[in-house]
Amino acid sequence: MNEGNFKSYQLSDELIKALDVLKYNKPTEVQSEVIPRVLENQDLIVKSQTGSGKTAAFAIPICERMVWEENKPQTLVLTPTRELAAQVREDITNIGRFKRIKALAVYGKAPFAIQKDELKQKTHVVVGTPGRVMDHIEKDTLNLDQIKYLVIDEADEMLRMGFLDEVEAIIKQVPSNRVTTLYSATLPKEIEKLCHKYMHDPINVEITTEVTTDSIEHSLFEVKKDSKMELLKDVTIVENPDSCIIFCNTQEQVNEVSTELEQSHYSCEQIHGGLEQEKRFAVMEGFKLGEFRYLVATDVAARGIDVDNVSLVINFDVPMEKESYVHRTGRTGRAGNKGKAITFVTDSQGKYLRPIEKYIGFELRKRELPSKEEVMEAKEAFDKKMQERRIVKNNKTARINQDIMKLHFSGGKKKKIRAVDLVGTISNIPNVTADDIGIITIKDNWSYVDILNGKGSLVLEAMEHTKVKGKKLKVSRAMK
Repeated sequence: MNEGNFKSYQLSDELIKALDVLKYNKPTEVQSEVIPRVLENQDLIVKSQTGSGKTAAFAIPICERMVWEENKPQTLVLTPTRELAAQVREDITNIGRFKRIKALAVYGKAPFAIQKDELKQKTHVVVGTPGRVMDHIEKDTLNLDQIKYLVIDEADEMLRMGFLDEVEAIIKQVPSNRVTTLYSATLPKEIEKLCHKYMHDPINVEITTEVTTDSIEHSLFEVKKDSKMELLKDVTIVENPDSCIIFCNTQEQVNEVSTELEQSHYSCEQIHGGLEQEKRFAVMEGFKLGEFRYLVATDVAARGIDVDNVSLVINFDVPMEKESYVHRTGRTGRAGNKGKAITFVTDSQGKYLRPIEKYIGFELRKRELPSKEEVMEAKEAFDKKMQERRIVKNNKTARINQDIMKLHFSGGKKKKIRAVDLVGTISNIPNVTADDIGIITIKDNWSYVDILNGKGSLVLEAMEHTKVKGKKLKVSRAMK
């Protein structure tokens, strides 16, 4: 079902425009298999590795099929981790930006009341972790009556984390006349059983070309445990990556490596499950924006990181689960870029290597340790790069938001302000049409409106002497 470009799917102009801005030029294999089938409302079981473009594979047809006027959620996406929920929400928002698709992420360790309030607004897509989604269902704060699409993402990870019972409980609450698609790197028996129990004649789609050496160069260094830190410094100097993720198996190891690198004046941050959620998101955002070059992480960061220009992944520790190797190394070589994945193997961790090689279908190339001469030669260029800020070449969200201004209006539900009032007022401004108005959020005492196509300043100026529903509101550029 491979199509040459996205236009062949007869997508709306708004979606094509977003895909052009996001530089989605040609469908990946998983996208060409999934998009037309979801548009035809077929249930799918998709076996596909990370980095294959599967989020866009389900986000594109879902955004196309969302009815903007419907206030209740029409799509529910389940993800195993908070990071992945946030990432998927961002991707759907970007792809649906010009169709004004509102996506909301709900997950634990974030204020329930704020999510409850957001769910009262017009919301087309809800992305969430099973536990928090179930909380909202049980408290009647998430209405599932209009759900037409159910997406179960990273199903094997849901199983590993013990969420499958919650997933099944949620499925039972969703209307039966829906389209269900499930995505997984592997398909254990428990997941296959779940699929056949709740899906209608599902089509199996298997993408087998993701774990290759085409876009990622895989290699390993054999090293003594006591020499790993020294080797890490030597390798990073010789490789001198624009950006790099260093994966460790434990939080303690992350702390150790991060502290050592900071003392050696590396531009680095750390992320692991022990950090507060707010801090984890702040670190991820900083990495995306190029605020530092080196991210030291546990596997919590292996899913939900979508940074197009990670040029090097280093497994400081061999992952203990073979699937983790694929998720870690899948952070590089994305979006048509080349990448490198280097694994440090000690005597005690060698036993984990063979299952990984069997799983990915090839042996990791053994490399000679960098010589002192190589390190000395590369040091000057490394030091120079370390003084410079990392240039982010392909921040999709920044690109799609560059012509968008979010405005804050000092009136909301308590002043009887509705979305239709804001649209009517703004689209009456000369040279502004309804097509220039994006997502609208109305709270009790204020409202937010996204103004598209570079018309923000025009609207801001006009609103100084324009009333909304006969009321003079203070309008300013929103802080965020």
